[in-house]
Amino acid sequence: MLIPNQTVLFNRIRTRHLVLLLAIQEHHSLRKAAEHLGMSQPAATKMLQDMEDLIGLKLFERGRRGLQATTYGEVMTRYAQGVSADLAGVREELLAIHSGHIGKVRVGAIMAPVPQLLTQTLLDVKREHPRLAISIQVDTSDVLVTALKEERLDVVIGRIPDTWDGASLTFEPIQEEALSIVCSPGNAAALKPHVTLRDLVQLPWILQAHPSPMRKVIELSFIEARLALPLNIMETASMLLTSSLVRHSDLLAVMPTLVAQHYVERGTLAIVPLPIRKHLPPFGILTRKTRSPSPAIQIFIEEVKAKAHGG
Repeated sequence: MLIPNQTVLFNRIRTRHLVLLLAIQEHHSLRKAAEHLGMSQPAATKMLQDMEDLIGLKLFERGRRGLQATTYGEVMTRYAQGVSADLAGVREELLAIHSGHIGKVRVGAIMAPVPQLLTQTLLDVKREHPRLAISIQVDTSDVLVTALKEERLDVVIGRIPDTWDGASLTFEPIQEEALSIVCSPGNAAALKPHVTLRDLVQLPWILQAHPSPMRKVIELSFIEARLALPLNIMETASMLLTSSLVRHSDLLAVMPTLVAQHYVERGTLAIVPLPIRKHLPPFGILTRKTRSPSPAIQIFIEEVKAKAHGG
């Protein structure tokens, strides 16, 4: 059986079909999905059968843990999630307009742009649009891109991880990211004149875990210096925890230079006088190709671009 064309799918697939798919995916049971939706199990069974007959493909199979989506079912469920997110977005935008707001933006950002670019963008956007609702998640690019693809974020200031397929995303570069090694202001071993990586290899380090781009850069720096990697390493992606641990210990860490300078200005950290020659690839603005930015999202993106170019 041939898969129906777009017109047939559009005319025959209803929202209730997609809601059923999401309920089955969540509960792995037609009975539980039916109960969750307040319908009878025979009605749910018939609805699923109608959908499979229309598409001509099996969407779910029974396994040891109940109903499991087939490859085709995973595709349908993914699009059902997108439709659900779109409808939720429509409702939020309508409510926002009705109540005098102009909408909502869910922003994800890596740490590098936070002290300057993101801070100034948020302050200026809220000054011009005080009723625009903005939520911010700061994390690593792999976490943020996952959230973007799963419709939990609207825009990300970050980069596409090396191991990811970015075909479904748009990426507009902003700037490169220089890195610095940081320590506590009282770390005499790390702050001595003419310090080298060989001097630092025996000290304890706190680094981001693989596959963090910052981790790759510092490891390459040791390899190029023909040195073994430090043996005493702690791992975390939290910049707040990193800065706190470094401040109160002999730990060394790697940070975006802009973030490091933020802490230096406040006297809480010091930059080790050993430049890291390699820069990270440029970070930029990431959005989904399949979603046109709402007016609220567009306002935020345009302000980021203006600030990035000195506006």
